Amino acid sequence: MTKIILPLLALIYFSTAWSQNKFQAMIKDEENKQPLVGANVILEGTTIGGSADLNGFVEIQNIPDGKQKIIFSYIGYQKRSEIFNFPLSQSEPVEILLHADVEEMEQVVVSATRSSRTIADIPTRIEAISGEELDEKGNMKPGDIRMLLNESTGIQTQQTSATSYNSNIRIQGLDGKYTHILKDGFPLYSGFSGGLSLLQIVPLDLKQVEVIKGASSTLHGGGAIAGLVNLVSRTPTDVRQLNVMLNGTSALGLDASGFFAQKSGKIGTIVFFSYNLGTPYDPADIGLTAIPEFRRYTINPKLFVYFNDKTTLNLGFNSTIEDRTGGDIRYIEGKADSVYSYFEKNETIRFSTQFGLDYRTAEESKFSLKNSVSYYDRSVEIPDFKFAGTQVSSFSEANYSHVSEQFEWIAGLNLWTDQFTQDQLDTSEVVDYNHITLGAFVQNTLKASEKVSLETGLRFDHQNEYGSFVLPRMALLLKINPKLTLRLGGGLGYKTPTVFTEEGERLQFRNVLPIDIEGTKAEESIGTTFDTNYRTPLSEQMTFSINSLLFYTRVNEPILLAPNSSGLYEFQQPKGFIDTKGIETNIKLTYDHFKLFVGYTHANVKQHYNGNTTTFPLVARHRLNNVLIYEIHEQLRIGLEAYYFSPQILNDGRTGRQYWILGLMTEKIWEDFSIFLNFENFLDTRQTKFESIFTGSITNPTFNDIYAPVDGFVVNGGLKIRF
Repeated sequence: MTKIILPLLALIYFSTAWSQNKFQAMIKDEENKQPLVGANVILEGTTIGGSADLNGFVEIQNIPDGKQKIIFSYIGYQKRSEIFNFPLSQSEPVEILLHADVEEMEQVVVSATRSSRTIADIPTRIEAISGEELDEKGNMKPGDIRMLLNESTGIQTQQTSATSYNSNIRIQGLDGKYTHILKDGFPLYSGFSGGLSLLQIVPLDLKQVEVIKGASSTLHGGGAIAGLVNLVSRTPTDVRQLNVMLNGTSALGLDASGFFAQKSGKIGTIVFFSYNLGTPYDPADIGLTAIPEFRRYTINPKLFVYFNDKTTLNLGFNSTIEDRTGGDIRYIEGKADSVYSYFEKNETIRFSTQFGLDYRTAEESKFSLKNSVSYYDRSVEIPDFKFAGTQVSSFSEANYSHVSEQFEWIAGLNLWTDQFTQDQLDTSEVVDYNHITLGAFVQNTLKASEKVSLETGLRFDHQNEYGSFVLPRMALLLKINPKLTLRLGGGLGYKTPTVFTEEGERLQFRNVLPIDIEGTKAEESIGTTFDTNYRTPLSEQMTFSINSLLFYTRVNEPILLAPNSSGLYEFQQPKGFIDTKGIETNIKLTYDHFKLFVGYTHANVKQHYNGNTTTFPLVARHRLNNVLIYEIHEQLRIGLEAYYFSPQILNDGRTGRQYWILGLMTEKIWEDFSIFLNFENFLDTRQTKFESIFTGSITNPTFNDIYAPVDGFVVNGGLKIRF
């Protein structure tokens, strides 16, 4: 029997060995026929597979006879499977074309670049926070957008008031006045209206947030030296949207927001409302608020009229009313006396209108008109001093765009008016101003080939008090291969001087003199960025991407606020410059339901005056963002966050402490509702643990720079309902 079985087994073995086949393929992009380097090929149900080389060629061997299913995949492309009958009748490699996945390839159209192209095809480097990421950030701070921006690589929110939470946004370490904040392309948050803007924008009605880092004045005028943030509102669809969010915090805060949108025939409507409540909160038990008492009401209705396929009109109205009081807890609770009497009150009324008209003259051409008018009334009061005034501003623009397969042109004119009138409450000199800026711009995007695109732009602005500015800009996109993309950009910028800066906010504008227009010039800048983006699949379930941005920006003859011999504060413009240079790196690793994000920022910001070089204050030279998320799509989301800030130089010459902030976010999702619970800063990192945040007496405190959190560990949780 053994003599029969052994030869039979040998025969089966050699028969099987001789029946093994090889498979060869050329894997390419369906649209442009470019090879997909690193595309994966695997024989279903086995570990037999391989990856495409630089020419898109792949070969796998040891394939048994008969019908076999082979699976082809590549990050950013739809998976494809084909059945082949082995042995194959042809000996030449099989051509396999993969189709780009719309969602994975970041097919998000952004408006901050004034282009109708997608993120993947725009030469300008742009970051879009949207979808689930925007939803996650909104859960953590439903009442404002500070956390949404502060947890992004290269962006830091700088608190300017120890007791009222007033904050500004810094991009790549530069002062907040150099960042332009837009709402649907309208400059609604500049000048006096910028001091509380981050605290008064509720994220529930936002579709996405677009961030451009580096020189952007050519696109949107003065003020975008460090970059710009464009907040894009949701628009109505044929499917009704009705969302409600309720949130409460362990610091006794409350947020209640509602959003409704629907398109019915030729009419679309949006209504957004929000009520936000803050209770005086003092986790350090020092008698001063880390979170002030406040009440805020927001309502933003919007109407869309779709006259026909060519013409669309939209009309909107934004309103915010808020009372905010920080300071001594006893004072706020009505127990003030001669000792416990310090307070800081902010009262705000904000109204703005938006108008937009789009007329498509042809399939590839469009004419647009838009206008906004803003009214902002704010008062800041501390013991024995009050600063108040109104800002009335308007923005109007007419532009024409034309898009073809190879070119995209946009040209336009805009007029920006900005008038501030201070209430005359004492004998001090008022800081009124009236700025009128007329601008003209043209931009061209050239798609030279499937791998090369060039964006060029030119703006001419004339400002009534500071003269004329010519602002060129360039951005180049190189798609080296499907895995590697390079971007190079740069341009000029300028900033019109006003008294409304971070330094002025910290002083509540007390004893701040108006700007000497005759002896002051606008701040001018030059900036450049170089971006590399690489992504690749590591396996069927694992993907890896890395993005690095090198940046440099120089601001010539910056305006500084300094005390004079009379004890008053005046704006000076010494000869010299401020520059920032560094690198941002973002790494993303995904495996099955897990996502790991690691972001590092190195920002080296220096001041150069009279031959001396010093470090710019309140900048963490090294920052590290780490986020690990476990997510089952539309079912469950759990995230662990860890953020590191290196020591910062303070305005008084001292050096602050380094620190970590850790957080945990959770959300359980059902079809019509979800519940969320977040543990923010659960290590209770607070500046009040490191040092006192003020000097002097509790009656008349002098506050130190705020460089770390003061509110500490806070838990928030709530409910989101989708009708």
